[in-house]
Amino acid sequence: MSKAIYEWRRIPDGPRLAVATIADSECAALSIYIPVGSRDEAELPAGLAHFVEHMVFKGTTRRTAKQISYEIEDAGGQINACTSEDQTVYEGRGEADLMPVLVDVLSDMVWHATFPEAEIDLEREVIGEEITMYRESPSDHIGDLISSALWGEHPLGNAISGSEESIHAIDRETLVKFRDLHHFRDDIVIAAAGPFTADQVMEMLAPHLPTEFHPGTPPLPFNVEEAPLRKITDLRESDQLQLSLAWHTPGRRSESRHALRLLSMMLGEISSSRLFLELREERGLCYQIGSDVTFFDETGSFEVNAGLDPESREEALECIHREIADLVENGPRPGELDRAKRLMIAQSKLAFESTGSHAAWAGEGLLDFDEIPSPAAWREKILAVTDEDVRSIAREVFMDQQPAMAEIGVG
Repeated sequence: MSKAIYEWRRIPDGPRLAVATIADSECAALSIYIPVGSRDEAELPAGLAHFVEHMVFKGTTRRTAKQISYEIEDAGGQINACTSEDQTVYEGRGEADLMPVLVDVLSDMVWHATFPEAEIDLEREVIGEEITMYRESPSDHIGDLISSALWGEHPLGNAISGSEESIHAIDRETLVKFRDLHHFRDDIVIAAAGPFTADQVMEMLAPHLPTEFHPGTPPLPFNVEEAPLRKITDLRESDQLQLSLAWHTPGRRSESRHALRLLSMMLGEISSSRLFLELREERGLCYQIGSDVTFFDETGSFEVNAGLDPESREEALECIHREIADLVENGPRPGELDRAKRLMIAQSKLAFESTGSHAAWAGEGLLDFDEIPSPAAWREKILAVTDEDVRSIAREVFMDQQPAMAEIGVG
């Protein structure tokens, strides 16, 4: 994949457009980033943003649900969508010649979905089955429990899909009102990648844009002092214990974010990480062990997750806390940080082999940081992280904060 030329512009009286021009690419990708997710559901039924995401596929003023999927897939393309805590993304991919169709269909879905009553009832059942599927899979459900334990009563603590009770409280009026409030925001980002200039993408996009956009509404801010960390236990018949620990971190704009990502990689994200080698390879305590970092605008989380033999619980917790304490006291071991840097940079380069990744880099960068970061500049920041930077953020996150905890297994 050739290097991309990134460019962005503000559409007059509308959202922002981010374009990654890849001159010799045979493929195209288009994503529409709506800065709304489950954290925007304060005083609303949980799962509303996710429900809206499902419903835009169920027909528009110009297309039925079948026509939406057939029009893209008959031409060899794909469309998809996802909802997180703070964004909803609608995306399409295909050969470069398909870009005008992707623009037409995605625009139609996002801004002209009709929310048929019959489809709402059907989709409510589908989402209910999705909720049941995740709840009955301990390795998936542990994510909802640790979020609740970490974020408390704040909407960040709600399951993105909601609950069976909350989705039954959602009707057509609620869906349409939420769509109208958030799908016509002027802080939306439209991201495209392929062999097109920004002018060419704008020419394709212009006929499909709504005539009016309005300012976005900020979500309920998170105050760590209002969310005491909790322990949540789900007792059920199981031969394996699912265990999760979580700590609050600084947000995505913090200068410590690069050190924090490298810390997570060293602790548990890769097969040469401390937790993988100690708990799985050396002691045989688990099959799965890992860590991860999630960033939001003003806050974030650091999580450690493991699937264990219940009898190994105390030994595993002791090992986890010992490795964290060593990072706090001593920082990375010789060569450990350099290996993490090489892996992180290599992973980013591998990701850039697809147009979808270039669109995501441009779109998420503009949405989160109000600019498209230079990949080269990002790599320089990764390389500039020092052992002391890692030790410093480890101390900030772990020293004066007890973790939230969630467990699923036999009591």
